[in-house]
Amino acid sequence: MYAIGIDIGGMSIKAGLVDGNGQIVCSNRSVTDKNQEQSLKNIISQIEDLLSEKSVSVKDIKGIGIGCPGLISSEEGVVDHNSNMKWENFHIVDLLKERFDTVIKLSNDANVAALGETIYGAAKNYQNVVMLTLGTGVGGGIIIDNKIYEGGYSKGAELGHMVIVKGGEKCGCGRRGCLEAYASATGLIRMTKKEMQKNSKSIMWDYVNGDIDKVGGKTAFECSKQGDVSAKKVVRKFVGYLAEGIINFANIFRPEAFIIGGGVSAQGDYLIDKLKKYCEKFNYGYKNAPKPEIVTATLGNDAGIIGAAALVL
Repeated sequence: MYAIGIDIGGMSIKAGLVDGNGQIVCSNRSVTDKNQEQSLKNIISQIEDLLSEKSVSVKDIKGIGIGCPGLISSEEGVVDHNSNMKWENFHIVDLLKERFDTVIKLSNDANVAALGETIYGAAKNYQNVVMLTLGTGVGGGIIIDNKIYEGGYSKGAELGHMVIVKGGEKCGCGRRGCLEAYASATGLIRMTKKEMQKNSKSIMWDYVNGDIDKVGGKTAFECSKQGDVSAKKVVRKFVGYLAEGIINFANIFRPEAFIIGGGVSAQGDYLIDKLKKYCEKFNYGYKNAPKPEIVTATLGNDAGIIGAAALVL
């Protein structure tokens, strides 16, 4: 049995035909258009192309799952608001049902990525999972008994906006001191630049060829591996902030596992081992309660498609 997963992003819309084992059989993509009607046309065309490519009819699939960033009303199947794409009150599920007579479900993109990783990816041996995606911001997804937990009005699970430093750095949400302001790639880059400006002899300057505007999420980590004192300081700070967030969520949800995704997760064991060491040292729960596992995401860029398909599989 197949399902179709639609992964809507700010730049592109990826669609895939996914089998019952969570494998993408075929896929395609289109440009995300700020015009909702045009994006709807693109999605319909993508779905039709997928079905045609494998000679599958709508009756042969379990349904269509959609992951979309922004404020989502999943029960109603509506994208309430997306600031990047300028979408407002987009009744995407009802509009697609006018063309496809099948089950269609919608959820936030971070939620479906967490579901995909739990059912088919890094945490497939667990049923209760928290996922943190470290990119421009910090995305959050909560899976309880293999089901997405969205909170009231499907507007919860905004894990990146838990304040960990009162009066701290300004966050994109307008508040100060959010986890996102410190544990995102954006926060990591900010901390890296500040430390470089304090130490003109840091090899981080060599890593970016003397151009501070070329600092990225890898800069501090790669130079830390080479023993640079300033880079190690940045990594230690970053790990501390992220680990404090993990400890907070562990004490609230006590999941079986945490999944770390996003670009920063590419550091693999170099990051994960440090997170585990910090959590074991400072979280009482690691001593007196079951210890959550911490793993890196494995589905990569396919997590959105696979997770969206998992909504109906």
